[in-house]
Amino acid sequence: EVELVEYGGGAVQPGGSLRLSCVGSGFSFSTYWMYWVRQAPGQGLEWVSVFTTGDTQYYGDSVKGRFTISRDNAKNTVTLQMNNLQPEDTAAYYCVRDFLGGTWTLGYWGQGAQVTVSS
Repeated sequence: EVELVEYGGGAVQPGGSLRLSCVGSGFSFSTYWMYWVRQAPGQGLEWVSVFTTGDTQYYGDSVKGRFTISRDNAKNTVTLQMNNLQPEDTAAYYCVRDFLGGTWTLGYWGQGAQVTVSS
């Protein structure tokens, strides 16, 4: 069965850095776009980043220049490096597999990782 397991998360001070990882299993990892989305307290879901199967990365405006997405298909892993974190980045972060491959539709979800930024 398809499974996405997230690692990382935690509490950092403003300006700090954190790295999230997500390991997939049960599917051909290299043939799917992988996304990171987040949900802040009391807010809706926000698209953060995507890494396509064509080795292209896109970012939401709120994180552009601070976050970097990467993937290692040999290890079935997608990673989100978060730098210069700010309190407004506090959220539950989810890695998500594309529904069919590269369709801009969301399929399977990880369990979520909490990121808290405060002084």
